[in-house]
Amino acid sequence: MIPVSFAVMLLDYSGFLFWFAGYTGPIARLLGLRGESILVLLSSGLLNIYSAVATIQSLTFTPREITILALMCLIAHNLIVETTVQKKTGSSALWMVTLRIGVALIGGFLLNLILPGKSTAVVSQALVHVQLPFMKVFYPWILSTLWLIAKAIMIIIGLNFLQRVMDEFSITTWLSKLMSPVLKLFGLPVQASFMWLIANIIGLAWGSAILIEQAEQGKISKSEANLLNHHIAISHSLLEDTLLFVAIGVSAIWIIFPRLLLALITVWIYRLFFINELS
Repeated sequence: MIPVSFAVMLLDYSGFLFWFAGYTGPIARLLGLRGESILVLLSSGLLNIYSAVATIQSLTFTPREITILALMCLIAHNLIVETTVQKKTGSSALWMVTLRIGVALIGGFLLNLILPGKSTAVVSQALVHVQLPFMKVFYPWILSTLWLIAKAIMIIIGLNFLQRVMDEFSITTWLSKLMSPVLKLFGLPVQASFMWLIANIIGLAWGSAILIEQAEQGKISKSEANLLNHHIAISHSLLEDTLLFVAIGVSAIWIIFPRLLLALITVWIYRLFFINELS
């Protein structure tokens, strides 16, 4: 996470992201957005939801535009780190990135069609890149990165402890039975219940240690993990990431149910064309 964050900070500081945004207007309008929305999507894709929310608040978007951006960012964010986790749990990194970006574009396009209100994304605002002294950018980045590392360490330790407690008292087995009807609806194996819960409550980045450990210990097969990845690639962190956008005025309905529906459709399409993998 650190080198990716540093690289994006440099790209932002150099003005490259603002320059690139000037060429994205025509595509953005198909999604009901303006050209500068690429800044949000890039910061989300290369970093995380926190950076996307910060970028949204630094620009002027309508509530409708923010809702579309929120859905797209929730599907395709933190791609480098989270794709690494999914690769370690049995999926193709290239396919996971392609899937997430593709579904994010489809989701944004469809949401633009059905979302109440009319798109006003016709004229982009003038983009002005302000070049601050490097140290005024570097010091806040260092502080935020150190805090991010501290949170990651605390969460990973806590999650590993929780997982061992659940294994010791057979809570995982109980949860598997409880989640069985839901997972069957989503087309997922019941063995994936614990990993599904971790991915949706904590997320891929925070829960990576446990997700990788579960896969490496053989508690879920490679084909089952790959199937699960097709779901959680599109819909994960339903709690924390959703609340971040709710905090800036986005309706939870428009960013939870579309993700779950798109994830459900993706898994069943995958099962239809790759049914032999599950045998």
